[in-house]
Amino acid sequence: METEFPNCLKCNNGTLVPLSDYGRDGASIMYKAWVCTHPQCGFHLRIDNGEVSMGDEIGPAPIKK
Repeated sequence: METEFPNCLKCNNGTLVPLSDYGRDGASIMYKAWVCTHPQCGFHLRIDNGEVSMGDEIGPAPIKK
């Protein structure tokens, strides 16, 4: 069974692929973010604490001390 992911509607050159993460208590969070595969696009959707955010730039996460 092959999985198809949606095309990026911002650049039309990449594909939006899902990323997963772990929550504060270690529970798996499936599809926490969707990221465009086209390197110059950088579009992403993300869920944090129940809020959806989107942007055009992807950068490193801040280091927690």
